[in-house]
Amino acid sequence: MKDFLLRLKEKFTNPAGDDSDAAESYVEVGQSSPKEDKAKVTVRPFVMEEFEDIKEVLDVIREGSTIALVNIKPLKEKDIVELKRAISKLRKTCEAVEGDIAGFGEDYVVAVPYFAKIHRPGGMAASALSKE
Repeated sequence: MKDFLLRLKEKFTNPAGDDSDAAESYVEVGQSSPKEDKAKVTVRPFVMEEFEDIKEVLDVIREGSTIALVNIKPLKEKDIVELKRAISKLRKTCEAVEGDIAGFGEDYVVAVPYFAKIHRPGGMAASALSKE
């Protein structure tokens, strides 16, 4: 058994059998195969300053590979009616693509496509609703 371990150690410490410095030998790790962009999920921030800004958010949600983090604070401070229209439109689009939408904090909304689910803790949601 001891001989086996010694031979195994020799193979790992000197695999090629030459006595060159270990500092000079290295393995370059590169990208072995290009990965498709469709396989990746993009988390993309948006800022909604006007009602028209919702169009770009809707387009990426329809594509189905982007999670949208939407800062609604500028539109909320400017025109609350337009904000409600934009959120309604975003909600309908999320329902149409079987995605999900939720607000977090007072200034952000997250919209996700069909493959993602937004976690909503039961205790926190109930207590947050009772405060309003």
